[in-house]
Amino acid sequence: MTTVRPATQEDVAVLARLNGFVHGPHVEGRPDFFQPPSDKEKLASLFHDFLAGEDALAFIAEAEAEEAEARPVGYVTATIHHNPGSVLTRPRSFAFVEHIAVDPEHAREGIGAALVEAVRAAGKDAGCTTVLTDVWDFNKTALAFFDGLGFVPMHHWLERSL
Repeated sequence: MTTVRPATQEDVAVLARLNGFVHGPHVEGRPDFFQPPSDKEKLASLFHDFLAGEDALAFIAEAEAEEAEARPVGYVTATIHHNPGSVLTRPRSFAFVEHIAVDPEHAREGIGAALVEAVRAAGKDAGCTTVLTDVWDFNKTALAFFDGLGFVPMHHWLERSL
């Protein structure tokens, strides 16, 4: 059985460890953009600073094992945004999924969906009307995952080298 709980400052090392499951494929898919973390303490500090943010959300999924303590197997981070609108756009509040990672040994067990649901529920409690995320084009697994959860494309970024 898997449970999802809010992440705390005591979880920064866990978040840093689990981050490899999402960051590794990014380094592989776009080595011109992403680099391997060079310092675990700096990575933990990055999560520490994130969790200190007023609009930060973070959840950890833990798998219960027989006769053992629950083991963290995934996480999600997100931020709450309250956009007041402008002369061109309407006011909008949304939760934005920043990172999501699940240990590949636990893929397709519903853990990712449970983590996104935790963000959706927290976003709704914060007055948000939607959940947004961005996905790199090379990450077909993430594209299929979010598509399966009902996410639809809304914006495309394009790149051209100079």
